Amino acid sequence: MSEYTVVIEKSEHNFGAWVPDLDGCVATGATLDEVTANIREAIEFHIEGMLLHGEVVPPPSSSIVTTVQVAS
Repeated sequence: MSEYTVVIEKSEHNFGAWVPDLDGCVATGATLDEVTANIREAIEFHIEGMLLHGEVVPPPSSSIVTTVQVAS
């Protein structure tokens, strides 16, 4: 089992998610739970497609995700 970093962004009406290690792997959802489930499915589908096309699936990088507080 692999663990990929996923970036989830809130927009005005829904959530969007993308995977830095898998170019073009994206998903949306009305809720955080929905976008999480959708991006999990998208990652599986994306990897399956890469394998079917003989592409090398990049391993998950050692991305570090954090937040930074700034004065506003």
